Amino acid sequence: MEVGGLPVELWQLIFSYLHLPDLGRCSLVCRAWYELVLSLDKTRWRQLCLGCLEHRHPNWPNQPGVEPQSWREAFKQHYLASKTWTKTMQDLDSSNCLSLFRRRKGRRRLCVGAGGEFGSLRAALDAASPYDRLVLLPGMHEEQSEVLLKVPVEVVGQGKLGDVALLASIDQHCPTAHLCNVVFMPARFTSVLYKTTSGYVQFDNCNFESGQLQIHAPGTCQVKFCTFSQSSIHLRSVALCILENCEFTGSENASVTVEGCPSSDRNWACKHLAMLAKSCAASVGEPDLAGCPMARWDGWEESLLGPVRTCKIVVGEERSSFISAAGAQALVGSAQEDIEFGENLRAAKEEEEYPALDSNSSDSDLCSNDEEDAQPAYKLPYQAHSLSHTLADITDSRLQSNRLHALQRDLKLKSLQQELLQDKEAQSLANSLQGCIIRQCLFRDGKGGIFICSQGQAKLEGSIFRDLTYAVRCVQNSKVIMLRNDIHHCKASGIFLRLSAGGLIADNNIHSNCEAGVDIRKGANPLVLCNKIHSGLRSGIVVVGNGKGIIRSNQIYGNKEAGIYILYNGNPAVSGNHIFQGLAAGIAVNENGRGQVTGNVICENQWGGVDIRHGGDPVLRNNLISCGYSDGVVVGEHGKGLIEGNTIYGNKGCGVWMMSSSLPHLINNQISHNSIYGVAVFCHKDDAGDYPPGQVGSESFQEEREGAGGENDPDSEEEYQRPISVALVELNSINHNGAAGLHVKSSEALNIIANVIHANRDDGVAVLQSSRLTRIANNSISCNSQGGVLVEADCQVELRGNGIYANSSHGIISKGEGVIAENDIIGNHRCGLQLLHSADMKVTKNRIQSFRDYGIALFDEAKGLVQENLIFQGRSKKSILRPISNEEDCIIQNNVLLTFKKRFDMECMLINPPARPHVEGGTPVSCTAPGGQRVSSITTRVDGGCHHHGSIFCTIL
Repeated sequence: MEVGGLPVELWQLIFSYLHLPDLGRCSLVCRAWYELVLSLDKTRWRQLCLGCLEHRHPNWPNQPGVEPQSWREAFKQHYLASKTWTKTMQDLDSSNCLSLFRRRKGRRRLCVGAGGEFGSLRAALDAASPYDRLVLLPGMHEEQSEVLLKVPVEVVGQGKLGDVALLASIDQHCPTAHLCNVVFMPARFTSVLYKTTSGYVQFDNCNFESGQLQIHAPGTCQVKFCTFSQSSIHLRSVALCILENCEFTGSENASVTVEGCPSSDRNWACKHLAMLAKSCAASVGEPDLAGCPMARWDGWEESLLGPVRTCKIVVGEERSSFISAAGAQALVGSAQEDIEFGENLRAAKEEEEYPALDSNSSDSDLCSNDEEDAQPAYKLPYQAHSLSHTLADITDSRLQSNRLHALQRDLKLKSLQQELLQDKEAQSLANSLQGCIIRQCLFRDGKGGIFICSQGQAKLEGSIFRDLTYAVRCVQNSKVIMLRNDIHHCKASGIFLRLSAGGLIADNNIHSNCEAGVDIRKGANPLVLCNKIHSGLRSGIVVVGNGKGIIRSNQIYGNKEAGIYILYNGNPAVSGNHIFQGLAAGIAVNENGRGQVTGNVICENQWGGVDIRHGGDPVLRNNLISCGYSDGVVVGEHGKGLIEGNTIYGNKGCGVWMMSSSLPHLINNQISHNSIYGVAVFCHKDDAGDYPPGQVGSESFQEEREGAGGENDPDSEEEYQRPISVALVELNSINHNGAAGLHVKSSEALNIIANVIHANRDDGVAVLQSSRLTRIANNSISCNSQGGVLVEADCQVELRGNGIYANSSHGIISKGEGVIAENDIIGNHRCGLQLLHSADMKVTKNRIQSFRDYGIALFDEAKGLVQENLIFQGRSKKSILRPISNEEDCIIQNNVLLTFKKRFDMECMLINPPARPHVEGGTPVSCTAPGGQRVSSITTRVDGGCHHHGSIFCTIL
């Protein structure tokens, strides 16, 4: 018969009436008929799949309205799975054909119930032969005592599911059994519905009500398309079992309990279950970024510059956007230009008189007509200092843009497929087939989902956990593998790991839980990869009480508290995550928490990107912390940690906010375009307290708090162990921030070493309170909109080896006490160095030039020692101004004034030693030159003589 003899539609209509065996025979006739059989996918194959007693909709219970990709393939998988119970070990010794022939020939159909051959299930089992089918007729079947299943049989309910109810407790003692289309209810004498300790049992399309299944090794089971209402499964040391397409509701405890290490004594069915598990394994795909707020925020397929354009610098009033290439260049240019002061200042009448000027005063020749013509003649080149390469990067908008693009590429979120290719341990866990495998199940409206204990092992794929007290609890050296599950609206934590539990939690959607999405405690050490953890009423992930774990490539967003919360010696490795739009901190490290936090994107959080307090001591490295609605990094009371190599960018508050009682090591960070200070150090608590309302709230950490004083894990590797006794700000680039680059109100010592502090909207460094020594050494402080360094009264500072260049006001203003030594204070728009009020400074061996104002100006009751400084003549031809009233308290001696003619080439002036700061190999070094060689290469004419007020200048020819 030719297919072409009839239209294809008629052939499809004819074939749609064929039964399954006939369809199989027809598909073997020829290729045309084979294709016709395949074309019946949405008609005949769909009818066969939905009309079978053993099956329900392939996507039940999670997505019953979504059709499978192929009804024929779904039917094939379910049909093969339903025949697993017939493949016993004894039959493997003979050929499949002989086995099938023997079973078909000898198999009987026994009816049980009213009108059947047997009045009870017990009587039918006594008369049954191996592989007989026992058909339970509609009605209620009750057994008064435990039923022993001694021969392999199939028990099937007739009619629709619900027509047959079986009140019994069955104990299986045979190698295999199959039960289908039956409602199981507990007998009066026990809650155990079914148990096996050695054989394999298969349940298809059954309901279990108010009872328990018990499977003990070496026994095993396969449960498909079943409903558990206030019922549970208890698995003890089971080597391998499968729960698939099941629904669990209303459980009073855990719906599934997996206890004990998977047994090495494997049942005959484990081989077939492993093959089924592999054939049904879901593919690992790319992360779904389309529906994720992060994708809308950062546009990772586009430039990082786009979204950051929404962050504006605001200091007192709204400022314009700063991120576009043209805007960034304009911002850099404007910071380098002369700025007009907002008030008219009185000029000094004569240089020998003591002028009534405040710290913001200027001279009468500030705006002379030939200013632009004269300025190049007096400009000293200072760009060739040790930190000039860093300065070039931040003043070039194109380089800055390229750096952000490179950072964007490096921190792009990885898919699970990429993670598994790079991490062999994760790949091994994802492919493991041991213990209990749970797929496409629904757990809802009960106390617990899955409880894994005592070295148990479970693998959960594509399941939904909702409206439970908890979804998964894994404790006591157990292991859980969770792939592509949906966990939401739990009353406590979604996933809870404790007591050295481990495993893999990957590609799950964990959201809207009342406590943490993932809770890791007491030595638990899981891999948490590529999950979406969001919209929680508490934190996204909590690591507590010596908890560990690798937390990588997750999207953590929209949580009410910290995205990741680490405390009580929690020590996870957190890398490659995107943590954003949280209502508190992105990452909080508290109460002696630790952790390696590297390569994360932390942005748009309401309460700081990273918050470290109360002994928190993390390593925070190479993260992008940007566009937060508060500070980028907060180091609160007694916080510690290594903060290295981060880009802290465009936050509405400070780049880094820290209390003086903290001891962080802030090194090699890019801190720029933040709306307030670049780095702020305060000696009092912030107004918000330790946490915003509800940050730690009612979550119970009592056990971890009591155990926090114990010894840490001796096997843990702590990368950052260098103890420091003084907070350290070193080798950072602090630029284009909305207020001072570094703002200090400290009651403790502070070291500020080898930083580039450039183009900030206020002073470069402002020390407003410093009861103990603040050491400012080997920094480049340039082009800031106010002065280079401001030191208020009663502050103790040491300024040594700095290059303070081209700031829009004074180079240094000091009202405090300390040392100003071996600095280059060049090209600032007003005085090079100004000592005011009761300042008591030792000013030695500095090189100073002011274009329009005094090199050194001493006002009010300033006192101290000013000696051996080299002062280059500026446009105003002024050198040192000091009052007569306190000559006895202020010693000025052995200073050198270098004058020069207009248009004289000054390129030789900052050569021996070269322009400061001097930093070699990233480590600050002493910049003191050997005595007698400081100006040995200078050949410019030097004017000698005494100052008008009697100060002495040594002349060097």
